[in-house]
Amino acid sequence: MDDCRAAVITAHNKPLEIQRVPIPELEPGSLLVKMVASTLCGTDVHRWHGPLGGSDSLPIITGHEPCGIVEEINGDRTDILGKPVKKGDRIVWSYVACGSCYYCSVAVQPCICRGRASWGHNRCDQHPYLLGSVSEYMYVPSPCLIIKVPDEVSSPLAAAAACAYRTVMHGFDRLGAIKDHETVVIQGSGPLGTFSAAVAKDHGAKQVLVIGAPAHRLAVTKKMGADEVLDLDVVSDAKDRVSWVKDRTDGRGADIVIQVANNMAVPEGLKMLRDGGQYLDIGAGGDANISVNSMPQEMTYLTVRSGEPRHWLQAIDFLASRRDRFPFDEMISKSYALDQVNEAMAAMANYEVVKPVINF
Repeated sequence: MDDCRAAVITAHNKPLEIQRVPIPELEPGSLLVKMVASTLCGTDVHRWHGPLGGSDSLPIITGHEPCGIVEEINGDRTDILGKPVKKGDRIVWSYVACGSCYYCSVAVQPCICRGRASWGHNRCDQHPYLLGSVSEYMYVPSPCLIIKVPDEVSSPLAAAAACAYRTVMHGFDRLGAIKDHETVVIQGSGPLGTFSAAVAKDHGAKQVLVIGAPAHRLAVTKKMGADEVLDLDVVSDAKDRVSWVKDRTDGRGADIVIQVANNMAVPEGLKMLRDGGQYLDIGAGGDANISVNSMPQEMTYLTVRSGEPRHWLQAIDFLASRRDRFPFDEMISKSYALDQVNEAMAAMANYEVVKPVINF
């Protein structure tokens, strides 16, 4: 087997092409994984529309949310828990950090390692070619930490855990404990917001309020733990949205606000936060002008990028252990074949789905 089929971005805003891409020789410690499922993310849509920060050089295989079956291993490998990895295991895997820079070794913040490597934006005409998840096979570099997927977690949900859900787990790690009298407001009802609602409710929040759109996404968010939702398509005035939060928090504002939509939502979110509260900024894209003088007094502002390898494991474990409490499968809105990747990307771009999956 010399090559495989993959969905390739050859030009921004043009249909993706299904191309044959070489399968590389495995370097020591690396793996070849036969893909089972790849979910799509808003970042995939952004990269399709244009370079993120001018860093994406085409052609690239889209996708960075993979789950697959180990096809080949060059040497002996263990997973994140120290257990042997073998052919036939269903896995997800972490991004790569260098392990020896200041951020990795001293600050212990591998998410901001300057030598960090991730997927879905790597040229597929250069070795090792297969670093995008919407492909029949994917190459796993040797420094990646491997997380086995238990039978209780479906492949589409495991794929989503490899990006959206592990980022949420990272965010809640940074927030710390949620007290049982606290209100959490979530700005955004996409995959990040919907999963955040479940985690906030599970972690003990008194009430979880979600602001987002469209209505079909909010319906899923309600099932995932939101006590009340506010439809942006119905309440279009920011002042009314802030009042909606204040009315449900005795006029103080929320104890925690989580932004998982777009940075442009930050100024509005800060107005929903009480003095001394915590603001968690996860959603990317867009710019926001923030006046320090307008911020709540003694507030904490947290930002999150991606996740550490343990957050992949935390996301998988949460899906497995809470499956009887939350209907996680409803977050996977629709399945597509590889040849339907353009339809899936359009559905994601137009907010027609919560989370689409490409099945192989």
